Amino acid sequence: MTPAAASSEFSLPDIRCAACIARIEQGLSQVPGVTAARVNFTARRVTVDHGSELDEHTLRRAIGALGFTAEPVVAEAGGRPPSESRALLRALGVAGFAAMNVMLLSVAIWSGAEGATRAMFHWLSALIAMPAVAYSGQPFFRSAWGALRHGRTNMDVPISIGVLLATGLSLFETITGGRHAYFDGAVSLLFFLLAGRVLDSAMRDRARAAAGALMRQTAPGGMVLQADGSSAWVRSDVISRGMTLAVGVGERLAADGVVIRGRSSLDGSLITGESRPEPVAEDDPVIAGMLNLDAPLLVRVTATGADTAIAGMARLMEAAAQGRSRYVRIADRAARLYAPAVHLLALASFAGWMAAGAGWHQSLLIAVAVLIITCPCALGLAVPVAQVVAAGALMRRGVLVKDGSALERMAEADCIRFDKTGTLTLGRPEPIGPLALSPKEAPIALALAQASRHPLAGAIARTLERQGVSAADITDLDEEPGFGLSGLWHGRPVRLGRPDWVGATAWSGRSMVVAFRLDDQPLRMLAFDDRLRPDAVEAVARLDGMGMHAAILSGDRAEAVVPVARALNIPAAVRLTPADKLEMIGRLARAGHKVLMVGDGLNDGPALAAGHASMAPASASDVGQTAADCVFLGDSLMPVAVTVVAARRTMRVVKQNFALAIGYNILAVPLAIAGYVTPLVAAVAMSSSSILVVANALRLTRCAR
Repeated sequence: MTPAAASSEFSLPDIRCAACIARIEQGLSQVPGVTAARVNFTARRVTVDHGSELDEHTLRRAIGALGFTAEPVVAEAGGRPPSESRALLRALGVAGFAAMNVMLLSVAIWSGAEGATRAMFHWLSALIAMPAVAYSGQPFFRSAWGALRHGRTNMDVPISIGVLLATGLSLFETITGGRHAYFDGAVSLLFFLLAGRVLDSAMRDRARAAAGALMRQTAPGGMVLQADGSSAWVRSDVISRGMTLAVGVGERLAADGVVIRGRSSLDGSLITGESRPEPVAEDDPVIAGMLNLDAPLLVRVTATGADTAIAGMARLMEAAAQGRSRYVRIADRAARLYAPAVHLLALASFAGWMAAGAGWHQSLLIAVAVLIITCPCALGLAVPVAQVVAAGALMRRGVLVKDGSALERMAEADCIRFDKTGTLTLGRPEPIGPLALSPKEAPIALALAQASRHPLAGAIARTLERQGVSAADITDLDEEPGFGLSGLWHGRPVRLGRPDWVGATAWSGRSMVVAFRLDDQPLRMLAFDDRLRPDAVEAVARLDGMGMHAAILSGDRAEAVVPVARALNIPAAVRLTPADKLEMIGRLARAGHKVLMVGDGLNDGPALAAGHASMAPASASDVGQTAADCVFLGDSLMPVAVTVVAARRTMRVVKQNFALAIGYNILAVPLAIAGYVTPLVAAVAMSSSSILVVANALRLTRCAR
């Protein structure tokens, strides 16, 4: 096979199901010069590796020959790719409005309206239903026509046939004065199908937003030193390798690079998740998105744009999301069997009655009755109503469920992996016991702490401010990057910072210790800790009791992670990069495990996307919250265990609902095939099955315990 000389990416707005993925990947692999084709169903994109002899126009034509529209992704560079969510919501609203009104008109017909009154209600139903079907059915009609035009089929083909056949026969019945019309069944079917499409589209939008939120963590630009010694602000997309960036205190880096002048501390949690700031000096590498905490730096740019480490994380997230995008929901699995079976039964009914001499009108009427009486109202409600009730119960417990399929995936999870900082711990340093400062020293320490952006200085300032301490007046204030602050109080020297810099001779080397000294007074050691979340031990034990093997995946240092792992009695892996976490989750998936990932930081984004299901605390970064399926509020970790319990209970109810819906069809379909079902009987049967499904789902109001 010839090595790929180029790679092209295309947007695919028309793909609908796993069959589309297989058709595109297999079809493109047969094009001479193409070495690989990978479809991302979540983002609706395909990446094609190919030789230099192929251009984008040729590849677009090849994709078009397979029956799909393709647009180069570079054409979307000016902004976010257009989403179909808004159009689907409008179609859903129209279908819902029509379904409610046609159902109200149908009640009068089912109640015994005759003659001109029945005809009037039929015509009113037609006037409401036909425009609604024409508008709300477009997503299915366009997809079905596109498939048939290129000699293939998809799930939208039988849907479109059923809706158009029911609507057409209902119009015929209305024109000829017939007793039966099925407008209510047609618009109700569209409403339930569109509800599923809206949820799928929203999930894809969220997946695209996760990678976008990650890329927004880099600076929009930076100060670049010119050849004449001046500096100018330059957009990040204009910065190139070899340029020199002047990075001030409090600024984020706009590109990857190497420090060529200065010493400072950088917030490196972006990539490593480590809570301690990283000291940097000349020749040390730095990464786009890191926050400069202490002193100005000069950085020579080594990577920009798509070559930066954070762009690599975004690509990891998209690749990881691809695995989850192939997940087939339980409702989709049922639909694959349900829809073909129903249409085969309707066709068999038509053929059987025609063979029995009933005539085309009577035979077609019975066939449509079979289609309509099996309208999957109960089947369509089986999953969403259970998920909505469970999501409401979880919300009352402080858990926001962002994607209905997350409960299905979470119920299947058999192991759980935690990030440490900000997930198992609170992510904010807190003093161990009272600060060892005298009433005279506390105002001085507060004044020094308020002058620094260091996390431990912030913890000192918050603690003393809560105690009502007022800052002293400090002169000659100076901060030495990576070491601490110094100044004069009434002419006496004061210091706050690293114990060895302040003057400690016996120091354990712990990173969460700060020293304070006033002149020649005794040195004060201020110890801090990133505490475990309340109920963390109990939550992990409860998860273990449910068969969920737990472990820690952390980018932090061993000395910070091991005590937490020991307290929770679970194993831990330390110093992991985002790619390392992704590989460990992939290894578990390849071994047959389904991982629930719980994390909060930017560095957890790819792992959250790769997990079979994922959760993040409300204190998580924008990327973490966007990539996660569920977000839990508050400091307690117990909502994680509660959500797993609720998910498993929800799936038990879903399976019960499917049994109820299928049981209804087992009873109703033979009657419809035999020609015994009137619209009134069909309406009562459909309504009863739906009410039974809803009532069963309402038992989940107390599932979040």
